[in-house]
Amino acid sequence: MASKQQIQSLTEDAICPICLDFFSDPATLECGHNFCRSCITQYCNKERRNDCPVCREEITDRTLKVNRALASITETARALSLNTEGKGSKLHCRKHQEELKLFCETDKKLICLICRDAREHKSHSFMPIKEAVESYKEQIKTSLETLTKKKSAVEEMEQRQKQKISGVREQSQNQLNYITSIFAEQRQILNEKERLFHKELREEEESVLNPMENNLRGIQGELNSIQEKLLMLQEQMNQTDSLIFLKEEIRRKRKTSDEDRTLSVADGALVMGKFDPPFLLNTVFSEVPNGIKRVSVTLDVETAHPLLEVLEDRKRVRLAETRRSPPVTRKRFTGLPYVLGSEGFTSGRQYWEVEVAGSSFWGLGVAAESVERKSEDDLTPETGAWSIRRWGDGFYALTSPPSPLPARPIPVRVGIYLSYESGTVAFYDADTKSHFHTFTGNKFTEKLYPMFEYYGGSWLRICSGSAPGV
Repeated sequence: MASKQQIQSLTEDAICPICLDFFSDPATLECGHNFCRSCITQYCNKERRNDCPVCREEITDRTLKVNRALASITETARALSLNTEGKGSKLHCRKHQEELKLFCETDKKLICLICRDAREHKSHSFMPIKEAVESYKEQIKTSLETLTKKKSAVEEMEQRQKQKISGVREQSQNQLNYITSIFAEQRQILNEKERLFHKELREEEESVLNPMENNLRGIQGELNSIQEKLLMLQEQMNQTDSLIFLKEEIRRKRKTSDEDRTLSVADGALVMGKFDPPFLLNTVFSEVPNGIKRVSVTLDVETAHPLLEVLEDRKRVRLAETRRSPPVTRKRFTGLPYVLGSEGFTSGRQYWEVEVAGSSFWGLGVAAESVERKSEDDLTPETGAWSIRRWGDGFYALTSPPSPLPARPIPVRVGIYLSYESGTVAFYDADTKSHFHTFTGNKFTEKLYPMFEYYGGSWLRICSGSAPGV
């Protein structure tokens, strides 16, 4: 049976210098000192240290080596310790056989009272083991609190970064959808233009060929007549009766003099000027942009919410100084402060601009004729409206729920572009020509009207402008 001294010595060898408990998954540093893997990892990471806690030798290789032999010794020491705990045994100094009562802060090790007075520990700092444990626990507690706060901050940062990445991806997808819709429109226009050029060329060809083909038929008819005459002359040459020969010859000459006519080859050529490459390309690509109709929009007073006042020029809207009491009709908005344009669209491509510098709270877009006008809920594509909204410093596409748009400079003028056939509604900063947002993939089936939403400021004003490079 192992003696008390042997058990004491074995136990001391199985104690981690950091946690002062039996080793757990012991690992060895280059200098030869052993620690619990978790203890030395936390020491290096949390304390930002790169040296051995015992000898202070620099750790050049952070790869920890597993000490399986020490792990086996630790298990043996733990078992022997459990067997002797009931007998009141305590840890003793291997050198002096005295009970270990102090912790040397300088050397980070347990010592006895005799060790404290030895030259080896002269001028070192000591504290009772219990106090040392409490001190280290406080340090760990502080580290835990600091690390927990840092974790929360990093998690919040992670979430913000994910949102920004998502925002860029959404912005990119919106732009891709917009580009696809624009080129689809251009292809549609070019296909229609190609069809018209084919038709014009065929008509030109027909107008030139008709008289030439008629003349060809006349020439071919004359050729057939000549062939018949040649056969008749051949037969006459074979006539043996002199009387019959003379009679037929006199009749033939009289008939030939009556039927003689002048033949000619009819000239004809296509007028190729407008089909030549330079003229053709210039015509095609100069007419494609002109498919966008720059419309002059005016406000429909009969649709204006009672809180809104449409000015006399019907180009501006602002909050009324006092709530009006206009007749409540089917056309008038009574839920949210909207007003529609007077002109509606059922085809084509239109573009208009609105000056928004006088307000920080507004919305712009288009609405179907049947849009709900009494509801206090936001109008969305599902309810027949396609719009964006500025609310303070934020911009939103009014979907269900609203979709935040990427941060951007505050615009002075906003351009609205509607392509009815392609189901596209797009928004631009009219001054910088930068893209706000595009609704694509819609199938419009009823008349659409310009829509304005207003919550305060000086006014919104409809102005004229050119399309932003569409």
